[in-house]
Amino acid sequence: MSSPNVDIPDRANDYSASNLMMPRGAIINGNLKEVYPVDLRDPEEIQEFVPHAWYKYPDESKGLHPWDGITEPNYELGPNAKGTRTHIEEIDEGAKYSWIKAPRWKGYAMEVGPLARYIIGYAQGNEGITEQINFVLKTLAVPVDALFSTLGRTAARALEADWASDQMRYFIDKLMANIKAGDSTTANVDNWDPATWPTEAKGVGFTEAPRGALGHWIRIKDTRIDNYQCVVPTTWNGSPRDSQGNIGAFEASLMNTKVARKEEPVEILRTLHSFDPCLACSTHIMSEEGEELARIKVR
Repeated sequence: MSSPNVDIPDRANDYSASNLMMPRGAIINGNLKEVYPVDLRDPEEIQEFVPHAWYKYPDESKGLHPWDGITEPNYELGPNAKGTRTHIEEIDEGAKYSWIKAPRWKGYAMEVGPLARYIIGYAQGNEGITEQINFVLKTLAVPVDALFSTLGRTAARALEADWASDQMRYFIDKLMANIKAGDSTTANVDNWDPATWPTEAKGVGFTEAPRGALGHWIRIKDTRIDNYQCVVPTTWNGSPRDSQGNIGAFEASLMNTKVARKEEPVEILRTLHSFDPCLACSTHIMSEEGEELARIKVR
């Protein structure tokens, strides 16, 4: 890999793809031939659903854009759940079963994180990323389809760490050059004074965190926060089913996973860990008759 060969101007609060220097977009159903743009401000693009999350909406058949988001807890066990409210032994998948909302892009469940970024970069023909991926595929003697797996997700995280360390050297050099030149600016503060704000305003801040896409949406009214919603990487990846029954990335990644030993389901844990989830997790292995075969807790 090599550092960027173009001098990107310093632009505080610039969330453009060129300034963040990371691939951006959406791929549907693994089709690498087309990468769609994402508009964080479009209420028809990003919505959060709660029919299977422990929250309450006025109409739970519809999703809400984060600017209009509601976070009202509604913790209740479904009629087919087993256990108590403080000790759930088996969730009711047909009812609410998660504290995570279900964010969707144009109705699609999406995966975010290093693998998503690398697949998008690969599809867009990013030279450095393509070179890295082709090297790994050739070394492991696996096809491109292997990217869509625990192996691909783990490899992408390692490759991106290598890429990020290279960029750190580049930006440290720029930082030191700026400081030596007398520029110690750390942010654009032109609009920090509330007196300059309109009566009502809204905005969105976005970055690609190590775990994946991270967005914060805010509405301001009379210089006060009127609504604030954030959609974090684990919300995207760990989302429950939506109103159409679509499953999130965690659930999708575990479909058809073969478990060698039911009392030690390391395959399931290995796959979930490849997302680097921002939560504690436990795995319950159930028989087709609903009998618990194993229980593993990870913190």
